[in-house]
Amino acid sequence: MTSVVLTGSGISIADIVAIARQDAVVGVADPVRERLIAARRILENAAAGGQQIYGMNTGLGANLKTAVTGDFVAFQLQLIRGRGMAVGDPLPRDATRAVIAARLAMLAVGGSGISLSVFEALLAMLNAGVHPAMPSIGSIGAGDLVLLSAMARVLVGEGRAEYRGSVYPADEALSLAGLVPVTLRPKDGISLLNASAVSAGLGTLALYDAERLMNAQREAAALSFEGLGGNPLVLSPGIQAARPAAGQAAEAERLLQALVGSSLFEAAAAIQDPLSLRCLAPIHGALAEALSRTKDAVEIELNAAADNPVVLVEEGRVLSTGNFHTPSLSLTFETLGLAIAQSAGAAAARFIQLTGSGRSGLPRNLSPVGGPSAGFVPLQKTVAALMASIRHKANPVMLDFLSVSEGVEDHATQSALAVQKLADMLDLWRFLIACELLAAAQAVDQRPGHRCGEATARIYAMVREAVPPMHEDRPLGEDVAVLASRILDAGQAGA
Repeated sequence: MTSVVLTGSGISIADIVAIARQDAVVGVADPVRERLIAARRILENAAAGGQQIYGMNTGLGANLKTAVTGDFVAFQLQLIRGRGMAVGDPLPRDATRAVIAARLAMLAVGGSGISLSVFEALLAMLNAGVHPAMPSIGSIGAGDLVLLSAMARVLVGEGRAEYRGSVYPADEALSLAGLVPVTLRPKDGISLLNASAVSAGLGTLALYDAERLMNAQREAAALSFEGLGGNPLVLSPGIQAARPAAGQAAEAERLLQALVGSSLFEAAAAIQDPLSLRCLAPIHGALAEALSRTKDAVEIELNAAADNPVVLVEEGRVLSTGNFHTPSLSLTFETLGLAIAQSAGAAAARFIQLTGSGRSGLPRNLSPVGGPSAGFVPLQKTVAALMASIRHKANPVMLDFLSVSEGVEDHATQSALAVQKLADMLDLWRFLIACELLAAAQAVDQRPGHRCGEATARIYAMVREAVPPMHEDRPLGEDVAVLASRILDAGQAGA
């Protein structure tokens, strides 16, 4: 069985995906435990010395100036119960596992001051397959504490949790897994809650899927290049060097390699193709760059002590921070969404070029029989609808916030929402890619004597293995669904 070991650094998106979707067992390196113990000692010494420590001996948010002088353990229970305000459908199983894994990775850095017993209880809950029923709406990107309340409450035996396909009261789910509720010590509650684990955890899954869809988009675009009879000279290395935009040279080379062996190199091509074809390299290069930057931002979160307050072990002190705030994370996801929408827009434009009666030399509507045949034209409406939804999802949300907690929390980043709308965009993009693949393969069929490149021939064969050519009008939506499932299955196989 796959395993992932937490060392306090170096956790990758692939690690979180393995935990979330392959049920990888999570282990912990001994130095992590030693660091957690050291951080806890610093925290307790600071509190014993009279230091005000947010969420340990003070209230939260607007209650910051309210001292906690009574039962500190009871206050931690009050704290996690009082943040259980999330609503909406519960997160799927893989998403919940990704969230817990992300929080464990962050805690393993050693900046929270969490009790070792609570850290290990969270670890045991994940490895045992007890998954809190975690509502999906409630984060504004200033820490995901309202959503993470469900995770913390299940640890203490409250709320509900899924175990082996059924949902139980939390204490029953823990018992079935051979676990017992944990007792929170001072600050343990806020240590579980006050971080961007939902944004980062869900972000890992979205990025993993986006990377695979980008590969599918590259394949669809390459097959469209064949179907539209594109001019491969536009991919020449000298052109890319003349304006070395981010990712452009690598994408041009990738497409050029996909076309190796194609008869396009022997044909008299148009001087200038439509921009959706001619500008493939810079469009995909921008997307590749946005994807890379977003991956970097997520992995920073996964390996960071993003707690407030934070225990600085090397300095031996506890300080309040703003590290739970995620403007960089939100901005990269917003940018990635725009880059995906731009790439999808080019794919939609190529689809229209393929299925219209323009300069491509292809038969009208891609119909081999002509006459009253509608061919692929009705599918243009579906493509237009998909693009409208993608554009809607690409609209930024990180500036949409209200001042809450009596003005103490007067800024937010909406990182969880930015991640979620990008994840929603991916399903739309997948169907659009399937539409392009279907039309591009039909276009290749309508070019007698054309020879695809070695890689594009394999892409064409994949399409034709799934769906036959269109000879007479038929419900192409069913073909699109089949191809979209193939793309999804390929992505899951990669997971």
